[in-house]
Amino acid sequence: MPERGLARSLVEAYVYFDLVAGGGEAGASRRAVVEQDPDGWVVRLGGTEVLVPEEAEVVARQAGLIFGTGLSELIDPGQWVLIATTYASRALEGALFFAADPSDPEAFGRIETDWRFAADAVAEALKFFPGGAAELSPDDFWSEMGRALRESEPHRLTRQKLESDLAFYRQSLDDFHRLHDG
Repeated sequence: MPERGLARSLVEAYVYFDLVAGGGEAGASRRAVVEQDPDGWVVRLGGTEVLVPEEAEVVARQAGLIFGTGLSELIDPGQWVLIATTYASRALEGALFFAADPSDPEAFGRIETDWRFAADAVAEALKFFPGGAAELSPDDFWSEMGRALRESEPHRLTRQKLESDLAFYRQSLDDFHRLHDG
């Protein structure tokens, strides 16, 4: 039986599969299988298995948290920054096309979701900062991706930069709504 990772929400499990377990395949999580387990849900893809405790999923949904409460044990802060960048890029590109032709309600929903996921992914990275700390410890980065980002672009991983990114993503979502709602 494969070793189980622990996710705080089903969404976090799927993001993890797209990021790591899918071998770089875009949308790999779509091939994941979910089974009910006495402890919650087990999500499997290939030889990788992630448990999402039922209580964690319920608490995340009640709190309106996409990725869950507390710190991720699956995705490190560097990976969260990369995830946020991916969602923000998709939102920006989608918003440009939507501005030219705003007739697709599904496109509106995708762009809205991408901005929200970008903001929430940055918020996940910020959870790793101890109170008042401006930077993270090297020990906070356990993945190859996270360590590589920290080494190559440490300026992207400061509290100040992440708080700025979070404000930008939230403002971009607000601006998108202001321009296209109603």
